[in-house]
Amino acid sequence: MKSIWNETTIIPRRNPLPGNRKAEVVVIGAGLAGILTAYYLSRQGKSVIVLEADRIGGGQTGYTTAKITSQHNLIYEKLEKTMGTTLAAQYAKANQWAVEEYKKLVRIHKIDCHLEEKDSYLYSLKVSEVLRREADAAVRLGIPATFEREVELPFHISGAVRFPGQAQFHPLEFIKDMSSGLTIYEKTRVIEVKDHQVITDKGTVTAEHIVFACHYPFVIMPGFYFMKMYQKKSYVMEFAPVEPLSGMYLGIDQRGYSFRSVGDHLLLGYGSHRTGKPKKENPYDVLKRTGKHLYSTAEEVRHWSAMDCMTLDSVPYIGHFSSGKPYWHVATGFKKWGMTSSMVAARIISAEILGRRTEFAEVFSPQRFRLRASAKELASHTVESVKGLSQGRIPGVVTCPHLGCRLTWNRADKRWECPCHGSSFEQNGKILSGPAQRNLPFID
Repeated sequence: MKSIWNETTIIPRRNPLPGNRKAEVVVIGAGLAGILTAYYLSRQGKSVIVLEADRIGGGQTGYTTAKITSQHNLIYEKLEKTMGTTLAAQYAKANQWAVEEYKKLVRIHKIDCHLEEKDSYLYSLKVSEVLRREADAAVRLGIPATFEREVELPFHISGAVRFPGQAQFHPLEFIKDMSSGLTIYEKTRVIEVKDHQVITDKGTVTAEHIVFACHYPFVIMPGFYFMKMYQKKSYVMEFAPVEPLSGMYLGIDQRGYSFRSVGDHLLLGYGSHRTGKPKKENPYDVLKRTGKHLYSTAEEVRHWSAMDCMTLDSVPYIGHFSSGKPYWHVATGFKKWGMTSSMVAARIISAEILGRRTEFAEVFSPQRFRLRASAKELASHTVESVKGLSQGRIPGVVTCPHLGCRLTWNRADKRWECPCHGSSFEQNGKILSGPAQRNLPFID
C-alpha cells in the first residue's frame, strides 16, 4: 500500500550501520522530525548519526497529506481555556514560525518539492458559532484568521475558519534533498537504549545525546509514554482528474472530510478512529462513494492509511525525554499535524542540545501534567488500555509484544493492530510500526 509520495519519489538507499560507531548525537528515526533535527545540529558543527529501521521517510512522513499549517483542527479556543493565553500563544507562534521556516528552507536550498502557498480552512456543514469562536481565539493568539461563509468546495457549508498564507508540498521530495548531506544508516533496527548507548541489530552507537524521533517511543521506562499517548488511524483515497483546489480543507463534523489537491489529483481523507478499534463500515468504501458523488468523472488512483500519536492534552511532547535522562530527547505526539510539529521539534531539540532555549519550549515540555486539559483523555485511554491488557490474558488470542494487549484485525488494511498503544503488524506477523520492537511470535 503506497501513497502518491512513495510512488513519485525515489530516495537513494543508504547502507546499514557497519558496526560500532561514536557521535555527539544519535537520532533514532529518519522521518521529517529526525532529519530536520540532524540538519540543524549538523549546521552547527555537531557530528550526528541517524538510524532508520527501514528507509528514509518510510514511516508516517510518507503517508501524510502534507499540509504545512498552524491550523490544527479546533485547538486554539481549547488551549486558551485549559492552559491559558501565554502557553496557547506559544503553541500558535511555534507553528506559525514552522510554516515560514519551510518556505525559507525551500527557497535557500532551491528544493524542487512542489511547495505551494495556500490558505487552510476548517469547515462545517452543520455549525458556525464554534468556528467563529476558533477564528477569534486564533486572532487573539497572533494568527491572522478569518471567519468565512463560503468556500470553493462542491457543497454548501455553514461556516469556515480561514488561515491565510499556509502551504503544501511533496514531503519525500523535500526530505530527499534535506537528507542528502547527513550520515544516515538504513535497515538498522534499534533494539535497546542504555544511557549513552543505542544498541541495534548491526552494532552499537555511543553518543553524548540521543534523540527519539521514531514516531512512538518504544522505551517503557523512564518517560512512561505508553501511559499518556495512544494512536489514531485515518484513511486517504486519491482521485483524478479533479479541478485543483486553491485551498486545503478539513471538516470538523463527525463525518467530516479532508481535501487537498496535488495538481489535478485530489487527496480525500476520512475515518479517524483509535488504532485497533476499526469502524464497522470499510472507510475505503465510504471514500469511494463520496469521491464519486462529489466528482463524478474522477476515478480512484490509489488509497492508503496513516497512524498518528495522540497526546492527552492535544499538544506534542517535545524536549527532554525524562527528568532523569537530560541527554535523552523526544519528539512525539504530533496528532495529525506532523509537518509543522516536526519543524518545531527540530528547533526545540537542537536548541536543547546546543545549550539554548526557544521561546516556546514550555508548552511542549514532556514533563508537563495539565489535569484540566488532560482529564477526559486520560480516563478514556486508561479504560482502553486496561481492557486491552485484560483481554490479552485470554488463552489463544494474538497479543502485542510491546505490553501484551490483545490485537485486533483491521479488515480494511488487512493487518493486526493494538488498541492500547497502536503497534501494527502484517498478516504474517511482521512488524509494521511501533512502539513494539519485535515481530509476532508465529514468524520469529
